[in-house]
Amino acid sequence: MSNIDTSTVLLGQAQLRKLVPLDLDAIEQIEAAFKSLATEAVAMPPILRLDIPEHAGEVDVKTAYLPRFPSFAIKVSPGFFNNPSLGLPSLNGLMLVLSARTGLTEAVLLDNGYLTAVRTAAAGAVASRWLARKDAKRVAIIGAGEQARLQLKALRLVRDIEHVTVWARERDRAMQFARDCEGIDCDVADSVSDALKHADIAITTTPSREPLIHARDLHPGLHITAMGSDAEHKNEIAPDVFTKARYVCDRLQQVRVLGELHHAIEAGVTDADTAFAELGQVIAHQVPGRTNDEEVTVCDLTGTGAQDTAIATLAIQRARADKAGTIFHNDVTA
Repeated sequence: MSNIDTSTVLLGQAQLRKLVPLDLDAIEQIEAAFKSLATEAVAMPPILRLDIPEHAGEVDVKTAYLPRFPSFAIKVSPGFFNNPSLGLPSLNGLMLVLSARTGLTEAVLLDNGYLTAVRTAAAGAVASRWLARKDAKRVAIIGAGEQARLQLKALRLVRDIEHVTVWARERDRAMQFARDCEGIDCDVADSVSDALKHADIAITTTPSREPLIHARDLHPGLHITAMGSDAEHKNEIAPDVFTKARYVCDRLQQVRVLGELHHAIEAGVTDADTAFAELGQVIAHQVPGRTNDEEVTVCDLTGTGAQDTAIATLAIQRARADKAGTIFHNDVTA
Protein backbone atom coordinates (compact mmCIF):
# COMPACT_ATOMS: atom_id res chain seq x y z
CA MET A 1 0.00 0.00 0.00
CA SER A 2 1.52 3.34 -1.07
CA ASN A 3 1.93 6.06 1.54
CA ILE A 4 1.87 8.80 -1.12
CA ASP A 5 -0.79 11.43 -0.55
CA THR A 6 -3.27 11.12 -3.43
CA SER A 7 -5.64 13.86 -2.32
CA THR A 8 -6.41 16.94 -4.42
CA VAL A 9 -6.91 20.43 -3.02
CA LEU A 10 -9.48 22.74 -4.58
CA LEU A 11 -8.92 26.47 -4.06
CA GLY A 12 -11.05 29.37 -5.30
CA GLN A 13 -10.10 32.91 -6.18
CA ALA A 14 -11.00 34.41 -2.79
CA GLN A 15 -8.81 31.89 -0.99
CA LEU A 16 -5.93 32.41 -3.42
CA ARG A 17 -6.07 36.19 -2.99
CA LYS A 18 -5.48 35.68 0.73
CA LEU A 19 -2.79 33.05 0.28
CA VAL A 20 -0.81 34.78 -2.48
CA PRO A 21 -0.87 38.56 -2.22
CA LEU A 22 1.44 40.61 -4.43
CA ASP A 23 4.37 40.90 -2.02
CA LEU A 24 8.13 40.47 -1.91
CA ASP A 25 7.77 36.71 -1.46
CA ALA A 26 5.88 36.50 -4.76
CA ILE A 27 8.55 38.60 -6.45
CA GLU A 28 11.33 36.38 -5.08
CA GLN A 29 9.46 33.28 -6.27
CA ILE A 30 9.20 34.63 -9.81
CA GLU A 31 12.82 35.77 -9.78
CA ALA A 32 13.81 32.21 -8.86
CA ALA A 33 11.80 30.92 -11.82
CA PHE A 34 13.66 33.23 -14.21
CA LYS A 35 16.98 32.08 -12.78
CA SER A 36 15.91 28.46 -13.26
CA LEU A 37 15.41 29.12 -16.97
CA ALA A 38 19.09 30.04 -17.20
CA THR A 39 20.61 27.49 -14.82
CA GLU A 40 18.47 24.34 -14.75
CA ALA A 41 17.16 21.74 -17.18
CA VAL A 42 13.72 23.34 -17.41
CA ALA A 43 11.17 21.67 -19.68
CA MET A 44 8.93 24.39 -21.14
CA PRO A 45 7.07 23.64 -24.38
CA PRO A 46 5.81 26.36 -26.72
CA ILE A 47 2.54 28.05 -25.80
CA LEU A 48 -0.56 26.30 -27.10
CA ARG A 49 -2.96 28.93 -28.45
CA LEU A 50 -6.57 28.55 -29.56
CA ASP A 51 -8.39 31.43 -31.27
CA ILE A 52 -12.18 31.70 -31.43
CA PRO A 53 -12.59 34.84 -33.54
CA GLU A 54 -16.38 34.80 -33.82
CA HIS A 55 -16.55 35.46 -30.07
CA ALA A 56 -13.37 37.58 -29.82
CA GLY A 57 -11.88 34.73 -27.84
CA GLU A 58 -8.40 33.40 -27.33
CA VAL A 59 -7.13 30.65 -25.05
CA ASP A 60 -3.48 30.12 -24.08
CA VAL A 61 -2.15 27.01 -22.39
CA LYS A 62 1.22 27.32 -20.65
CA THR A 63 3.24 24.88 -18.59
CA ALA A 64 6.78 24.18 -17.42
CA TYR A 65 8.67 21.73 -15.24
CA LEU A 66 11.38 23.29 -13.06
CA PRO A 67 13.63 20.83 -11.21
CA ARG A 68 13.73 23.11 -8.14
CA PHE A 69 9.99 22.57 -7.55
CA PRO A 70 8.27 19.26 -6.61
CA SER A 71 5.21 20.13 -8.69
CA PHE A 72 4.39 21.70 -12.02
CA ALA A 73 1.42 23.69 -13.26
CA ILE A 74 -0.65 23.59 -16.41
CA LYS A 75 -2.46 26.89 -16.90
CA VAL A 76 -5.49 27.46 -19.09
CA SER A 77 -5.93 31.18 -19.69
CA PRO A 78 -8.98 32.31 -21.74
CA GLY A 79 -9.57 35.87 -22.85
CA PHE A 80 -12.99 36.58 -24.34
CA PHE A 81 -13.15 40.27 -25.11
CA ASN A 82 -16.88 40.54 -25.86
CA ASN A 83 -17.62 39.43 -22.30
CA PRO A 84 -18.01 42.92 -20.80
CA SER A 85 -21.11 43.41 -23.00
CA LEU A 86 -22.51 40.31 -21.29
CA GLY A 87 -21.66 41.59 -17.83
CA LEU A 88 -18.72 39.19 -17.54
CA PRO A 89 -14.96 39.76 -17.12
CA SER A 90 -12.78 39.40 -20.19
CA LEU A 91 -10.20 37.19 -18.48
CA ASN A 92 -10.57 34.06 -16.40
CA GLY A 93 -8.95 30.64 -16.20
CA LEU A 94 -7.49 28.04 -13.88
CA MET A 95 -4.34 26.13 -13.05
CA LEU A 96 -3.85 22.42 -12.50
CA VAL A 97 -0.95 21.49 -10.23
CA LEU A 98 0.51 18.02 -10.71
CA SER A 99 3.21 16.11 -8.87
CA ALA A 100 6.47 16.11 -10.81
CA ARG A 101 7.19 12.66 -9.33
CA THR A 102 3.91 10.83 -9.96
CA GLY A 103 1.84 13.05 -12.25
CA LEU A 104 -1.06 12.93 -9.80
CA THR A 105 -3.22 16.04 -9.57
CA GLU A 106 -2.31 17.84 -6.35
CA ALA A 107 -4.45 20.94 -6.72
CA VAL A 108 -7.03 22.69 -8.86
CA LEU A 109 -6.65 26.46 -8.59
CA LEU A 110 -9.79 28.26 -9.75
CA ASP A 111 -8.12 31.65 -9.73
CA ASN A 112 -9.95 33.28 -12.68
CA GLY A 113 -6.63 34.73 -13.82
CA TYR A 114 -5.64 36.18 -10.44
CA LEU A 115 -2.39 34.20 -10.12
CA THR A 116 -1.44 35.17 -13.67
CA ALA A 117 -1.97 38.82 -12.77
CA VAL A 118 0.26 38.46 -9.70
CA ARG A 119 3.06 36.63 -11.44
CA THR A 120 2.97 39.11 -14.35
CA ALA A 121 3.28 42.07 -12.00
CA ALA A 122 6.03 40.32 -10.05
CA ALA A 123 7.94 39.74 -13.29
CA GLY A 124 7.82 43.46 -14.01
CA ALA A 125 9.32 44.18 -10.61
CA VAL A 126 12.07 41.63 -11.25
CA ALA A 127 12.89 43.31 -14.57
CA SER A 128 13.17 46.74 -12.96
CA ARG A 129 15.16 45.37 -10.03
CA TRP A 130 17.82 44.07 -12.40
CA LEU A 131 17.73 46.57 -15.26
CA ALA A 132 16.52 49.96 -14.00
CA ARG A 133 18.92 52.44 -12.41
CA LYS A 134 19.29 52.05 -8.66
CA ASP A 135 18.23 55.67 -8.15
CA ALA A 136 15.10 55.44 -10.34
CA LYS A 137 12.36 57.62 -8.80
CA ARG A 138 9.93 58.48 -11.61
CA VAL A 139 7.78 55.99 -13.52
CA ALA A 140 5.55 56.26 -16.58
CA ILE A 141 2.68 53.79 -16.69
CA ILE A 142 1.22 53.22 -20.16
CA GLY A 143 -2.26 51.80 -19.70
CA ALA A 144 -4.65 52.17 -16.78
CA GLY A 145 -6.17 48.73 -16.26
CA GLU A 146 -5.71 46.15 -13.52
CA GLN A 147 -2.24 45.12 -14.67
CA ALA A 148 -1.09 48.75 -14.77
CA ARG A 149 -2.11 49.12 -11.14
CA LEU A 150 -0.42 45.88 -10.14
CA GLN A 151 2.76 46.80 -12.00
CA LEU A 152 3.01 50.03 -10.03
CA LYS A 153 2.34 48.22 -6.77
CA ALA A 154 5.03 45.63 -7.50
CA LEU A 155 7.53 48.23 -8.68
CA ARG A 156 7.16 50.18 -5.43
CA LEU A 157 8.28 47.07 -3.56
CA VAL A 158 11.68 47.14 -5.28
CA ARG A 159 12.23 50.84 -6.10
CA ASP A 160 11.56 54.02 -4.09
CA ILE A 161 9.19 55.64 -6.58
CA GLU A 162 8.31 59.29 -5.91
CA HIS A 163 6.29 60.27 -8.98
CA VAL A 164 3.98 58.55 -11.50
CA THR A 165 2.79 59.71 -14.89
CA VAL A 166 0.01 57.68 -16.50
CA TRP A 167 -1.30 57.62 -20.06
CA ALA A 168 -4.25 55.63 -21.42
CA ARG A 169 -6.29 55.81 -24.60
CA GLU A 170 -9.35 56.58 -22.48
CA ARG A 171 -8.42 59.68 -20.53
CA ASP A 172 -11.17 59.06 -17.97
CA ARG A 173 -9.52 55.78 -17.01
CA ALA A 174 -6.14 57.49 -16.68
CA MET A 175 -7.68 60.15 -14.46
CA GLN A 176 -9.27 57.49 -12.26
CA PHE A 177 -5.91 55.71 -12.04
CA ALA A 178 -4.32 58.96 -10.86
CA ARG A 179 -7.04 59.52 -8.25
CA ASP A 180 -6.56 56.00 -6.94
CA CYS A 181 -2.80 56.37 -6.43
CA GLU A 182 -2.18 56.51 -2.71
CA GLY A 183 0.83 58.11 -1.08
CA ILE A 184 2.42 59.20 -4.34
CA ASP A 185 2.02 62.05 -6.83
CA CYS A 186 0.45 60.99 -10.13
CA ASP A 187 -0.11 63.10 -13.24
CA VAL A 188 -2.06 62.27 -16.40
CA ALA A 189 -0.15 62.70 -19.65
CA ASP A 190 -1.64 63.82 -22.97
CA SER A 191 0.53 61.41 -24.95
CA VAL A 192 2.90 58.51 -24.52
CA SER A 193 5.80 60.79 -25.46
CA ASP A 194 4.83 63.26 -22.75
CA ALA A 195 4.54 60.45 -20.20
CA LEU A 196 8.08 59.28 -20.93
CA LYS A 197 9.80 62.69 -20.95
CA HIS A 198 11.03 62.61 -17.36
CA ALA A 199 10.61 58.90 -16.57
CA ASP A 200 13.35 56.69 -15.21
CA ILE A 201 11.18 53.61 -15.75
CA ALA A 202 8.35 53.09 -18.25
CA ILE A 203 5.96 50.15 -18.09
CA THR A 204 3.63 49.33 -20.98
CA THR A 205 0.54 47.28 -20.10
CA THR A 206 -1.72 47.54 -23.15
CA PRO A 207 -3.10 45.24 -25.86
CA SER A 208 -1.95 47.70 -28.53
CA ARG A 209 -1.56 46.52 -32.12
CA GLU A 210 0.50 49.57 -33.09
CA PRO A 211 3.77 50.73 -31.50
CA LEU A 212 3.41 53.19 -28.64
CA ILE A 213 7.06 53.89 -27.85
CA HIS A 214 9.49 54.95 -30.56
CA ALA A 215 13.21 55.66 -30.63
CA ARG A 216 12.45 59.39 -30.49
CA ASP A 217 10.91 58.88 -27.04
CA LEU A 218 14.07 57.46 -25.50
CA HIS A 219 16.51 59.32 -23.30
CA PRO A 220 19.65 58.28 -21.43
CA GLY A 221 19.10 56.08 -18.39
CA LEU A 222 15.55 55.03 -19.27
CA HIS A 223 14.39 51.49 -18.59
CA ILE A 224 11.29 50.10 -20.33
CA THR A 225 9.39 46.99 -19.28
CA ALA A 226 7.03 45.91 -22.07
CA MET A 227 4.25 43.64 -20.81
CA GLY A 228 1.55 43.74 -23.45
CA SER A 229 2.84 41.80 -26.47
CA ASP A 230 1.77 38.30 -25.51
CA ALA A 231 0.36 37.49 -28.96
CA GLU A 232 1.68 37.85 -32.50
CA HIS A 233 -0.59 40.77 -33.38
CA LYS A 234 0.25 42.89 -30.32
CA ASN A 235 3.01 45.51 -30.46
CA GLU A 236 3.98 48.27 -28.00
CA ILE A 237 7.63 48.94 -28.88
CA ALA A 238 8.58 50.23 -32.34
CA PRO A 239 11.33 48.31 -34.15
CA ASP A 240 13.55 51.42 -34.25
CA VAL A 241 13.91 51.19 -30.46
CA PHE A 242 16.13 48.16 -31.04
CA THR A 243 18.73 50.43 -32.65
CA LYS A 244 18.99 52.60 -29.52
CA ALA A 245 18.49 50.28 -26.55
CA ARG A 246 19.85 47.15 -24.89
CA TYR A 247 17.20 44.45 -25.30
CA VAL A 248 16.51 41.68 -22.75
CA CYS A 249 13.61 39.22 -22.82
CA ASP A 250 12.00 36.51 -20.72
CA ARG A 251 12.45 33.65 -23.21
CA LEU A 252 14.18 34.17 -26.55
CA GLN A 253 12.45 31.35 -28.40
CA GLN A 254 9.13 32.84 -27.34
CA VAL A 255 9.69 36.53 -28.14
CA ARG A 256 10.90 35.63 -31.62
CA VAL A 257 7.36 34.42 -32.27
CA LEU A 258 5.08 36.73 -30.30
CA GLY A 259 7.04 39.42 -28.48
CA GLU A 260 8.39 42.82 -29.43
CA LEU A 261 11.38 41.09 -31.05
CA HIS A 262 9.00 39.39 -33.48
CA HIS A 263 8.08 42.78 -34.96
CA ALA A 264 11.70 43.97 -35.10
CA ILE A 265 12.63 40.83 -37.04
CA GLU A 266 9.74 41.38 -39.47
CA ALA A 267 10.84 44.98 -39.96
CA GLY A 268 14.39 43.87 -40.77
CA VAL A 269 15.92 45.80 -37.86
CA THR A 270 17.43 42.61 -36.47
CA ASP A 271 17.44 38.96 -37.45
CA ALA A 272 16.09 35.80 -35.87
CA ASP A 273 19.56 34.42 -35.11
CA THR A 274 20.70 37.25 -32.86
CA ALA A 275 21.37 35.89 -29.35
CA PHE A 276 19.76 38.50 -27.14
CA ALA A 277 20.06 38.12 -23.38
CA GLU A 278 17.32 36.59 -21.25
CA LEU A 279 16.36 38.03 -17.86
CA GLY A 280 17.30 34.78 -16.13
CA GLN A 281 20.82 35.02 -17.53
CA VAL A 282 21.13 38.52 -16.07
CA ILE A 283 19.92 37.28 -12.67
CA ALA A 284 22.37 34.37 -12.80
CA HIS A 285 25.21 36.79 -13.71
CA GLN A 286 25.81 34.95 -16.97
CA VAL A 287 25.43 38.18 -18.95
CA PRO A 288 25.50 41.80 -17.80
CA GLY A 289 22.33 43.72 -17.11
CA ARG A 290 22.52 47.50 -17.11
CA THR A 291 26.13 48.47 -17.72
CA ASN A 292 25.92 52.17 -16.82
CA ASP A 293 23.47 54.88 -15.82
CA GLU A 294 23.24 56.29 -19.36
CA GLU A 295 22.23 53.06 -21.08
CA VAL A 296 18.65 52.56 -22.29
CA THR A 297 17.29 49.10 -21.49
CA VAL A 298 14.17 47.27 -22.64
CA CYS A 299 12.81 44.09 -21.08
CA ASP A 300 10.25 42.22 -23.19
CA LEU A 301 8.05 40.02 -20.99
CA THR A 302 5.60 37.73 -22.78
CA GLY A 303 4.80 35.48 -19.81
CA THR A 304 6.23 32.00 -19.36
CA GLY A 305 5.01 28.67 -18.08
CA ALA A 306 7.92 28.79 -15.62
CA GLN A 307 6.27 31.76 -13.91
CA ASP A 308 2.97 29.88 -13.72
CA THR A 309 4.56 26.84 -12.11
CA ALA A 310 6.41 29.07 -9.65
CA ILE A 311 3.35 31.02 -8.47
CA ALA A 312 1.17 27.88 -8.35
CA THR A 313 3.80 26.12 -6.23
CA LEU A 314 3.82 29.04 -3.81
CA ALA A 315 0.02 28.87 -3.61
CA ILE A 316 -0.17 25.19 -2.71
CA GLN A 317 2.73 25.44 -0.26
CA ARG A 318 0.83 28.13 1.63
CA ALA A 319 -2.46 26.26 1.32
CA ARG A 320 -0.91 23.19 2.93
CA ALA A 321 0.64 25.26 5.70
CA ASP A 322 -2.72 26.93 6.41
CA LYS A 323 -4.74 23.75 5.75
CA ALA A 324 -6.80 25.80 3.34
CA GLY A 325 -9.09 24.66 0.55
CA THR A 326 -11.44 21.76 -0.04
CA ILE A 327 -9.70 18.38 -0.08
CA PHE A 328 -10.84 15.56 -2.33
CA HIS A 329 -9.55 12.06 -1.64
CA ASN A 330 -8.95 10.29 -4.94
CA ASP A 331 -9.40 6.55 -5.26
CA VAL A 332 -6.10 5.84 -6.98
CA THR A 333 -5.22 2.17 -7.35
CA ALA A 334 -2.52 0.37 -9.27
